[in-house]
Amino acid sequence: METAVVLLILGVISGLSHGAGVIPDLLNAAVGGSVTFTTTLTPPERPFLAVSWTFVTNGSTTNIITSTSSDIVGPVYQDRITFIRSTASLELRNLVLSDRGEYRVNIVPDVGAALTGDSRLEIYLPVSNVVVTPNTTDLSEFSSSVSLSCSSSGSSLSFLWLNGSSEVSASEGVQLGDGGSTLTIVSVTRYDEGPFTCRVSNPVSNAKSAPVSLSINFGPENTNLILSPSKEYYEEGSNIILSCSADSRPAALFHWALNGSLLSDTGPELRLNNIQMRQSGNYSCQAHNSKTLRYQTSQPSLVTVLEWRKDGSPLNNDITLHDEGRLLSFSALKRTDRGEYSCKVSNPISSEEAKYNMVVNFGFVSPAYKRRISLNTTTGYLELRDLTLSDSGVYTVDITTHTDKQLNGSISLEVYAPPLAVSIAPNTTDLLEFSSSVSLSCSSSGSSLSFLWLNGSSEVSASEGVQLGDGGSTLTIVSVTRYDQGPFRCNVSNPIGHGISHPLTLNISYGPEKASIVGPSSAEIGTVTLLYCSATSVPAATFSWLFNGNQTDVHGAAYVIPSSSSSDYGKYTWGYCTKLG
Repeated sequence: METAVVLLILGVISGLSHGAGVIPDLLNAAVGGSVTFTTTLTPPERPFLAVSWTFVTNGSTTNIITSTSSDIVGPVYQDRITFIRSTASLELRNLVLSDRGEYRVNIVPDVGAALTGDSRLEIYLPVSNVVVTPNTTDLSEFSSSVSLSCSSSGSSLSFLWLNGSSEVSASEGVQLGDGGSTLTIVSVTRYDEGPFTCRVSNPVSNAKSAPVSLSINFGPENTNLILSPSKEYYEEGSNIILSCSADSRPAALFHWALNGSLLSDTGPELRLNNIQMRQSGNYSCQAHNSKTLRYQTSQPSLVTVLEWRKDGSPLNNDITLHDEGRLLSFSALKRTDRGEYSCKVSNPISSEEAKYNMVVNFGFVSPAYKRRISLNTTTGYLELRDLTLSDSGVYTVDITTHTDKQLNGSISLEVYAPPLAVSIAPNTTDLLEFSSSVSLSCSSSGSSLSFLWLNGSSEVSASEGVQLGDGGSTLTIVSVTRYDQGPFRCNVSNPIGHGISHPLTLNISYGPEKASIVGPSSAEIGTVTLLYCSATSVPAATFSWLFNGNQTDVHGAAYVIPSSSSSDYGKYTWGYCTKLG
């Protein structure tokens, strides 16, 4: 007997509302993609009697599939659907925009009331071809504004702007328009250069544009002038390089000025070769940005030229200038160096000249010092080289100036030989604790030596049991203990240097002491018994064993009884060690 099933589609079934918990209320999908209306039902023990899926749009209902004992598929859905009968779910493929609308399922189970559910399907064009375009590329800091437009294919688009990895939001000076697709920055600064990216999304996809960086012109600023070499004074004929720099985009153009008047020189560097007095003055550089049309001038740098003359003529090559040209010195003073020397200094508002008449005296030099001294008759300085201990003594000087003024003075010179080859030697190496004494002698080359003894990092001073002799060069320890082993070092010094010996460690014999026997106080007959004796001793102690007071032939720290018996019961001793059995 066959059973006929009639499926009625009613406006309201079992009081269910939109979705009714059978299928999702809303699904999103992309054009060309697929979507699955998955029910919340589990496969029943007996198959559904009937399932109907319909598409509702603009008040019109279209059959997608009606499944009873056979399936009836709507014409426009042939080859576009997959129906999963066990759960009444439906997959729809090759989606187009016209698939957007309401979908309804009606289910007649074998047992129980009929079920229905409605779901809204939204169809979107995927996001693609995201491009950011600025309205201008000619930007200057503080005076320009820029708008970035984001274009994209797709539908129902949302726009998000990023500066680097940071999200850009509307604020003072930042405007978002056209649904967020346009970003406008008012009065750009150099920090607005990006890179900017536009991220476009809809419920089914997202894409991001290539980064766009803005080139923003700024400056010039921080215009700085550097002189090389940097000096307070420059001797006439020297060379100077003036370098100008500024923060600017594009790179600044530079003009140079002396005392406020523009020079014909341009560029970031001005070279003054063989400088003359007339070139003294305040130098400055002016930076110019051809895009922002701004100018900035550096701080002025003063160049002061010194002009030295002898008897009105240029100096010869035997004369050297020091201390930025302010000090004149002679490599080897000659009689012909006498004369009138003048130094002229000028700046932008004045000049001044000083003169000095130098008299060169000459006389006798002792043969013993002839090759060892240099005398500067201008300053009175005497240099004495290759010193020996015999050069110690008192030196006097008598000076007569060109005005016949008499000057004199004296100074005491002490010459020392530096301490070298510091070493320590003990008088004996055979030391016993409490019964031996030792003397350590410190030797070193040099003169006027002072001696300091160290034990480890501690200074050794005289005390009971510790004696220092021979000016501190000898250290004697009476009745040494094991704690007197060192390491000892000797530090030798005088006013011009110091030296320290290699460390010396003493080997002090002591003990034995703290002797003890470790082992069981009882043993089971037939087992192995081990007795072990230890003692503190340097050098290491030797051992012999006694049993009940009688000497055994066992020597060494261990006494082994291979198989214990009653005859092994007794008293084992070594030295001060006692073990009762």
